[in-house]
Amino acid sequence: MSYSYIQEKKWQSSGRPRFNVKAPVEVDEECESEIEDISRRGDGIAKIEGFVIFVPNAKQGEHVKFKITRVGNRFAIGELV
Repeated sequence: MSYSYIQEKKWQSSGRPRFNVKAPVEVDEECESEIEDISRRGDGIAKIEGFVIFVPNAKQGEHVKFKITRVGNRFAIGELV
């Protein structure tokens, strides 16, 4: 086995999420979720289908409605509505 094959197998079996999956949200989509945690920068963290969404000015435990402003491979950013 080659080194790269071993690394690939290790990555697949590590239980980490794959980041090439299509995001469950789109830009300009309005969503509702509970803020589960706070990021290091102080933004609220919501999750939709396990996908992380950073929502500035939201506090942990709040149930908020937000609009998606940016979608990346690993996370999205939203703003409160």
